[in-house]
Amino acid sequence: MKSKVARRTLGLAFAASLAMTVAASAQSGPCSMARAAGSYSFTDNGTVLGVGLRTAVGVFTLDAAGNITNGSATSSLNGTVAVETFSGTYTVNPDCTGSGTAKIFSSGVDILNLTMNLSFDNGLREMRAIFTSLTAEPGNIPLQSVISLNAVKQ
Repeated sequence: MKSKVARRTLGLAFAASLAMTVAASAQSGPCSMARAAGSYSFTDNGTVLGVGLRTAVGVFTLDAAGNITNGSATSSLNGTVAVETFSGTYTVNPDCTGSGTAKIFSSGVDILNLTMNLSFDNGLREMRAIFTSLTAEPGNIPLQSVISLNAVKQ
């Protein structure tokens, strides 16, 4: 009788442990656009070579369909301050890496286009990125840059 009770108790403990493991795995499972979706605050910092230092602070939204929306920022490029809006697209891989593109506008005019490689951490509550290409408009003029971005889900 004691053996049956011990087996049942052990079985229940195993089942409870398995259920908790599966639940934890579901919450921290692979990264996805659906899990990355939300509103973020960000800062980017770096240099546009031959132009000067860039820094910006702002907000944006990632939707579950891979769109960057509602982007707005205040930036400084070599001391010239601008109010910007931006939008674009992004991807998220199961390993929490990804990529993105954005068009940056000032007073409704496309001034910069960029691509970036990114990674998510802290349970998809933080995003880090590095700009991999930057072009000035009009003219699609390539610029060399060393700019990184840090974003936190609001």
